[in-house]
Amino acid sequence: MGAAVVAALIWILLRSLTARSGAEVVVSVDGKETAVYSLFENRTETISGAKGLNNVLEIRDGKARVTDASCPDRLCVRQGEISKEGESIVCLPNRVVITLRGTEEGESDVVAW
Repeated sequence: MGAAVVAALIWILLRSLTARSGAEVVVSVDGKETAVYSLFENRTETISGAKGLNNVLEIRDGKARVTDASCPDRLCVRQGEISKEGESIVCLPNRVVITLRGTEEGESDVVAW
């Protein structure tokens, strides 16, 4: 049990040290990419979800977050800010997924020893 905890802590540490900042905010609604924004341009956008509900996306200072949502549980608002490549915010009732991705193709996210 102790070795598993240590291994998990090492993995988390390595992942946080090697995680790259995202460069683009990708918005998908009902599985279809609907918009791409730069993570480095401050802006606020209203996203119309698949069921006619809205999410308010704020991009500021290299971080993205949902500041308001018309879905009943508002879990997407409580998910907080994202700034690293591969992180995402999901609103299931609206079928909205906001994901950060880098712009360079072919990069690997695996660390070799």
